[in-house]
Amino acid sequence: MRYFLEVVRSGSITKAADKLNVASSAVSRQIARLEGELGTPLFDRRARGTVPNAAGELLASYALRMQLETDRIGNELSALKGLRRGEVRLACTTGFSIHFLPNLIQRFRKQHAGIHFQMSVGSFSDVANRVLEGEADIGISFTLSATRGIKVQHAEPAPIFAIMLTSHPLAASPQVTLADLAAYPLALPAKKIAMRQLIDICCARKNLVIDPVLTSDSLEAMINFVLAEGGIAFSAELPVRHLLKEGRIKAIPIRSRDLAPFQLEVQTLAGRILPRAVQAFLDALVAAIPEADDTARKDAEAQAPLA
Repeated sequence: MRYFLEVVRSGSITKAADKLNVASSAVSRQIARLEGELGTPLFDRRARGTVPNAAGELLASYALRMQLETDRIGNELSALKGLRRGEVRLACTTGFSIHFLPNLIQRFRKQHAGIHFQMSVGSFSDVANRVLEGEADIGISFTLSATRGIKVQHAEPAPIFAIMLTSHPLAASPQVTLADLAAYPLALPAKKIAMRQLIDICCARKNLVIDPVLTSDSLEAMINFVLAEGGIAFSAELPVRHLLKEGRIKAIPIRSRDLAPFQLEVQTLAGRILPRAVQAFLDALVAAIPEADDTARKDAEAQAPLA
């Protein structure tokens, strides 16, 4: 089963053998044996690799859950008297990795010092894939649509704001349009990022041309551009919440029917029973999302949906 799952992940018997540090023939024998016992092929062999067929996908889903359940039971047996040991594997989009999650981990470990963490950072599709493949216990990201096989533990709208210094000429505005922002130095996400795609679609509908001074796949770089240059960046509220509380920046709602909000999601694998350490951190994570002063988000929800 371990060989089978590695072939599914790698998409190739040769690559799976390299990761498992065994001969390719050994992997092929195990796959052939499994197919013989089940009486059905599990893969479609193609020129560029090995792809699971419908039976293979069904078995992979079951095998992954059994593997995760075995890991969970092992952890539970090691920590019967409380959260003394355990590991929590997180996957998140970049905004959550700057301050929110590291700060939450530090607070959590004050009570549960034996819990260790892994954190991977990527796009919202990377986050979902890591959860689906069992490489992350919890995913947190801004999403555009639901993902099959994912259980959403918490969800809420996440409007996009214009982020600027409190001294910026637009900082006193109750809301702004993209046309208002175009007159100032802007930092935009890279084109591969979903937020940039939403902004570009909105600009195209309005025949509006925006020429960013900075383009980056790092939210931290764009926020530092705001702090150093006095320009404007775009973000949801939670990733910059600590700066809003410190009074260093303002988050101004963007007035536009086209710039629909993302959805903030906390994700786990559907059908999985979570280890105690993971469940405890999940509860802390969900509780921490709304706990700060959400004035900016309330302003956005209260604004009139003008074009």
